[in-house]
Amino acid sequence: MEDIVSEVSSSIVEGCRLSVKMRNTDDSRLAEILGIKDIKGQKYYYVHYIDFNKRLDDWVPEDYLDTRRVQYPTVDKDVVPATPSGMTSPKRTQPPSRCDSPDSAFGSSPLVNGPNVLQAALQKRKKRKLGGAMPEPEDTRSESGSPVPGAAPRTSGSLVSNHDDVVTRIRNIEMIELGKHRIKPWYFSPYPQELVNLPVTYICEFCLRYKKSARCLERHLQKCTLTHPPGNEIYRKNTISFFEIDGRKNKNYAQNLCLLAKLFLDHKTLYYDTDPFLFYVMTEFDSRGYHIVGYFSKEKESSEDYNVACILTLPPYQRKGYGKLLIEFSYELSKFEGKTGSPEKPLSDLGLLSYRSYWAQTICEILVGMKPGPEGERPQITIGEICEMTSIKKEDLLSTLQYLSLIQYYKGQYIICLTDEIVKQTNRAKERRRIRIDPSCLHWTPKDWPKRGKW
Repeated sequence: MEDIVSEVSSSIVEGCRLSVKMRNTDDSRLAEILGIKDIKGQKYYYVHYIDFNKRLDDWVPEDYLDTRRVQYPTVDKDVVPATPSGMTSPKRTQPPSRCDSPDSAFGSSPLVNGPNVLQAALQKRKKRKLGGAMPEPEDTRSESGSPVPGAAPRTSGSLVSNHDDVVTRIRNIEMIELGKHRIKPWYFSPYPQELVNLPVTYICEFCLRYKKSARCLERHLQKCTLTHPPGNEIYRKNTISFFEIDGRKNKNYAQNLCLLAKLFLDHKTLYYDTDPFLFYVMTEFDSRGYHIVGYFSKEKESSEDYNVACILTLPPYQRKGYGKLLIEFSYELSKFEGKTGSPEKPLSDLGLLSYRSYWAQTICEILVGMKPGPEGERPQITIGEICEMTSIKKEDLLSTLQYLSLIQYYKGQYIICLTDEIVKQTNRAKERRRIRIDPSCLHWTPKDWPKRGKW
C-alpha cells in the first residue's frame, strides 16, 4: 500500500490504516478503519488495532486519529471520486469470504438474523429429514433459505465455524444487561436488527430472552417462570450447579445461549442447528435463583472424541477459577464415559491459556503426588496411565509435557524430569485453587446416542 500524507480527515475511507489513540491510555497504535458513522454531526470511526485482539476494536471520535500519515487501500480499477482535498481515494477491496458478496449472502436485508435465520434453519432441518443431506452453516443461505453458490458446508462438530466477512467484523451490540451485570460485548453477534445500536440490550438471566428496553424486560419477568436453566440438574455442591440441556428439546434456550456466547467468542460464528448438541450450563445459586456463570457445549456423537465444542465463562466471572471448573467438569464427564477427550480446535487465545494451565496443573499434581517404590526406587508411570487417570487425550498430554520441558531423553528412553521449581509452582497452584469438582456430587449416566437413533 502506498503511503499518502493527509491532514484532511474527510479523505479517510474504510480500509485506511493510520495511528489511532487507544482508549484509557496515552498510547497510539496502527489501526485499520472498518466503519464510519455520523452521530449528530460528529464522525466516529470503528477501528481494529493491528496485531491486537478484536475485542479491543472500538468506535473512536475523529480527534483520536493521527492523520499526518495515512495508508490508503490498495489501488485498483475502481476509484472513488475526488475527495474535498482534491485527492482520489481508491475503493476498498473487500476481504475474501465464503460468500460472493454481502448482498448475495444476506439478500436485501443488511443482516440475516432473528426470524430470518430461524426460518432458514427450519427449512434446512426439513431438507435434512427428507434427503439426509449434510447440514449447511446458517451464513451459507440467503434470506429465502436457498443455498448461496460457493458456500462451504460445516466441516467441524462445533456449533460454529471459522468466519470473517465484511458484516461481522463490526461489533453491533453496544451493551447488555444480564441480571445485575452490565457487560460490554467483545464481538459481533447476529441479534435482530432492531437491537442494533441501542444503548443497552436487556437479557433475562434465566431464559436468556432478549428485550429492547428495561420496561419490556420487567413485563417479561412477570411472566417468566424459570429460576434456573431448563433441563436436568446433574451436579450440585454448595452454590455451584450444572444443568444438562438438550439442544433438541430446549431449542429456544440453546439458540439464545449461542447468541449470548457469540458476543464473547470471535473465532467462530453462530450455528442455529442445535439438535446434535448438549449444553452444560454452570450456575451460581442465591435467594433469587440460579444465575448463569458459563457453559460448554459438546456433540452427542463426536467422531473425533471431542468433549467440548464451545466453552465460555462470562466476563463478570472470569479470573475467579470458574474457567478451570468448566474444563474439569468436561473431563469428569469423559471419565464417566470411560474415554479420553479433547476440546475442538482451534481454541481462542483465552481458551488456549485456560486449557494449557489446566493440563499443566492436572498432570503435575499427579507426578508430584507419586510415591517412591518399596525399596526407594524412582516412581514409574506411563503416558497411557496418565491419560486413563485424567481422560486427557494423549496428544494434549504430550504437547503439555513438551511445553513445560519435562520430557528428557536419557540412556535410550524418554523420562519425565520434575525440577524443584515445578514442584513449588504445582503446590502453590494447588493451594490457590479452592473450588474443585467433587465426583460424588455428579449424578449422571452417559447416553448411548447411536443406539437411541434420532437425537
